[in-house]
Amino acid sequence: MAAAISVIAQEGYSGASMRKVAKQAGCTTGAVTYYFANKEEMVSAVAQSLFDQFDTMLDSGEGSVDVRVVIQQWLDWTSLNETDTWLAVFQLLAHARHEPAFANVIQQRYFRFRQGLAAILAKGQAQGVIRSDIPADLLADQLSAISDGWMMMHPIEPERFEQSRAKALLDALITLISPPPGSAV
Repeated sequence: MAAAISVIAQEGYSGASMRKVAKQAGCTTGAVTYYFANKEEMVSAVAQSLFDQFDTMLDSGEGSVDVRVVIQQWLDWTSLNETDTWLAVFQLLAHARHEPAFANVIQQRYFRFRQGLAAILAKGQAQGVIRSDIPADLLADQLSAISDGWMMMHPIEPERFEQSRAKALLDALITLISPPPGSAV
């Protein structure tokens, strides 16, 4: 999977091939085709793998309602991961725009992610720690869009997301989703 991500990041979707992935992984093309029947299956597996990582982040926040922890993990993930991951994500999104079957995979997984986030937010609304004047699904869309923007720009402007500024951005986001001061819980 790491070799496929690296090749997609460096070569783009159109330049990626099973042969190049095998070379990057230090194995034979036959070893790659053992796991993936074709390039499309490999690319779909890469996308699924990336979304699996997002799902794991949501699962870690499932027991409690701490959106800060979930988003902090998201930001940490972008900080700790190599640039190849983000370049691959950008390449896959560009590919999805022109490939309806692949776009469907991304849409379904991202929808599932937003549903999980909305469930965490709804639980927080019920507990009075998340503002309830905006439906949880809309808050999930907003948080996803904000986080997507941060994740997209982090590799391009890392200085904008240095530790103290990232904390300030996260604090501001939590203020936005918290119940307004003086509101009844």
